[in-house]
Amino acid sequence: SVNPPLRDDMRDNWTWPRRWPIGRRMRLKTSIWVAAYLRRCQTEGVFGAVRKKGAEEAGAVFVKVALMDGNAMLYAPAPQTVYDDSRPAERLFVPTAPQPVSEPSVEERLTKELRFDPDAWIVETEDRAGRHFLDLAKG
Repeated sequence: SVNPPLRDDMRDNWTWPRRWPIGRRMRLKTSIWVAAYLRRCQTEGVFGAVRKKGAEEAGAVFVKVALMDGNAMLYAPAPQTVYDDSRPAERLFVPTAPQPVSEPSVEERLTKELRFDPDAWIVETEDRAGRHFLDLAKG
C-alpha cells in the first residue's frame, strides 16, 4: 500500500502512520480507565463497582467512597485549569468537600451532576479508612 502524501503544513509535525501531532498523548478511554481503577481497588482489598455507566470514550468520572458509617467522600474531575501541560492525559480529581459528609448529601450532589452531564460515570467504593487511590489535583 502507498502512504498518502502529507500536506506541506503538516510535514514537520506529523509522521505516517500517526494521525496526531508527535508528543501529544491520547487519554485512555473512560471505560478502560474505570476498569483499571476498579482492578486497583480490588488488589487493595477495597470493594468497588460501577453504579452508572457513562460515555465510553470520554465521560466524566465521579468516585464515591462510602466509609460504611453513613458518611462518604465524593471525588469529582479536577477543573482543566489544574492540569499540567506536560501531562495532559492523566485524570486528576478533587474532593467535593474537605471532610466526609452524609451519604444523602453525596447522593444529592450526584443527582445534580447527572442532570448536568448525563454521560458521566459514577463509581462507588467501600472502605472504612476512606482510601481512594486517585490522583488528586495539587493546590
